[in-house]
Amino acid sequence: MKKLLIFLFISYTCFLFSQEILLNIKDKPNNDGSALSISWDTSQIEASKIIIERETSDGEFIAITSSEESTGNFDDGSNIIPGIRYIYRLTAFDNNDNIMQIVMTTSESYAQWFNKDKISLLIFALLITISIVYYIFSARSGKDLYIRKISGLESMDESVGRATEMGRPILFIPGTLDLDDMQTIAGLTLLRRLAQKAAEYDAKLIVPVCRSMVLSTAKEIVKEAYMKAGRPDAYDPDSVFYLTDDQFGYVAGVDGIIVREKPAANFFLGAFYAESLILAETGFSSGAIQTAGTAMPSQLPFFVVACDYTLIGEELFAASAYLSKDPHQLGSLKGQDFGKAIFIVVLTIGIILEISGVHFLKDFLALH
Repeated sequence: MKKLLIFLFISYTCFLFSQEILLNIKDKPNNDGSALSISWDTSQIEASKIIIERETSDGEFIAITSSEESTGNFDDGSNIIPGIRYIYRLTAFDNNDNIMQIVMTTSESYAQWFNKDKISLLIFALLITISIVYYIFSARSGKDLYIRKISGLESMDESVGRATEMGRPILFIPGTLDLDDMQTIAGLTLLRRLAQKAAEYDAKLIVPVCRSMVLSTAKEIVKEAYMKAGRPDAYDPDSVFYLTDDQFGYVAGVDGIIVREKPAANFFLGAFYAESLILAETGFSSGAIQTAGTAMPSQLPFFVVACDYTLIGEELFAASAYLSKDPHQLGSLKGQDFGKAIFIVVLTIGIILEISGVHFLKDFLALH
């Protein structure tokens, strides 16, 4: 009886050992718990083919992968739910497709708090965040932060003054998209400064829009600007008005305003598409000073050719900080510029290292 118990114990121990060697299921690291890593080793029994199956909720097994290699690994990411224990079965076959051995094991996945493969992204995010906070506090303490001059914004006072001298209006177009686009918001931010200057110089302002949300927002911005300038009585509610949502219908309406009113200064600041050249050419033919700004790369060439000043890409978004000198906006702008400088330096160093055959920086920055 004693010998029988010893034999059974040794047999059970060997079974557990073989099961551990043949099939290993573990949680896939650095993810949200939606995958399990499977590895197998059937070299001891020289299997010619293996099939790995997973038990479903109704007790049946479905095949998730098969291989003719004696060792290998596979990531099971098919409908894996974190915290649920799954049962896997490996079936090994010989050359005649006869079953040699069946091994079963269980495992469950867990969601990780951090993805260690993206530690480089965390480092860059922390550097940029720290730089933004530093520059904000520097601006609030009174430190003078240098910002490159933007000609299109510097000329805003000149354009308003010219319109006042000529007795002609100022035309402002906030783009053709709604308030869900950042370019429209950036354009409306500049409208506040322009409307305040127009109120101070007693110049007529015309703001035709093509979106209802932009209409209500622009009205409030212009009204507030006139109040801030100390001339609420000069505010004309009809200076901001709606034309149409139709793209080229709106352009035709604006062109009609340019031809009839002959504004001395035109501002096209926002998101534009095919209508950009039509607006800019019509304004150019009327002899107005034109300032344009957009982040649409395909439309920038038309504005550059037909307008006197053009805000290219990020200059449009930096305009608010440039004009307002608000410490929070200035600090954010300088912090983002610092982040760009870091990326340029890292990119340059990475190129030099790659040319030299050193790949550690590329491997560190790679997002898996």
